[in-house]
Amino acid sequence: MKTPVADRIAELTGARVPFVHATVVRAEHPTSAHPGDDAIVLADGSLEGFVGGVCAEGSVVSASLSALTDGRAVLLRVIPTDADAFPEAPGAVVTTNPCLSGGALEIFLQPQIPPPLLGVSGSTPISEAIATVGAAAGFAIDRLDGTKPPSPGTLAVVVAGLGRDETAPLRAALDAGVDFVGLVASGKRGRAVIAELGLTDEERTRIRTPVGLELGADTPGEIAVAVLADIVRSMRRDGLRPVPAATAAAKDVAVQVVDPVCGMPVVIKPDTPHLEVDGTTYWFCGPVCRDAYAAQVTG
Repeated sequence: MKTPVADRIAELTGARVPFVHATVVRAEHPTSAHPGDDAIVLADGSLEGFVGGVCAEGSVVSASLSALTDGRAVLLRVIPTDADAFPEAPGAVVTTNPCLSGGALEIFLQPQIPPPLLGVSGSTPISEAIATVGAAAGFAIDRLDGTKPPSPGTLAVVVAGLGRDETAPLRAALDAGVDFVGLVASGKRGRAVIAELGLTDEERTRIRTPVGLELGADTPGEIAVAVLADIVRSMRRDGLRPVPAATAAAKDVAVQVVDPVCGMPVVIKPDTPHLEVDGTTYWFCGPVCRDAYAAQVTG
């Protein structure tokens, strides 16, 4: 039977939204969570589901945001300050949470990062081969034409119309801010198309024609391999990234600070306990630390 978390995972996956799936795999009494409890964590620090009380949630959210950044799964061990449970193990991260009332948790954090999105324009054997090879290489393929702009999150666009319907999709990709815009063409025809577009100097740096590594490729399949190799090299070696619109807006990215009382990382949210002292705002993991700090500065 599907759960609300499972439904939400399907929704986010379909919308190409990155998230972390957190699953409790071990729990020690008296924690409120049980093995199998799960939740999702988004880039804004919000958590949907249940993996323990508010103290455990803070540790899970902080570790999940790190997992979203580096894309690596991690086994998180959350233990009270005086606990000696769940010894160190390779691949595990241990966090000591002073606000836990007791017990310990092991939570598996699996980041779900959408595959890179490759826009392909054209109705030719080469465009079909690029789509096929790209899918086999792990790219999500977005078929484009002159009327459909690249989707948010597009890493690269390749136009392989071979003389038909080329300028409109090239223009659309440039207007969308895509950094890798490839045109399958001979050097001579590629230069003619670029001249026709009337590009700025900055736009010229983003168009690649002839696109693809020089492999002596001849067949559609070989040309597709050369094109994909060019994109992969740009992504792995040159830092090619999706268009900025694909990333979360600044207001939707979680901001983390350190609780001045217990030293726990805290994600700033509208309901995060906080206190203003001499014009400075301090954020806390919970009301206990906030009240302790208030007593300290006023006592």
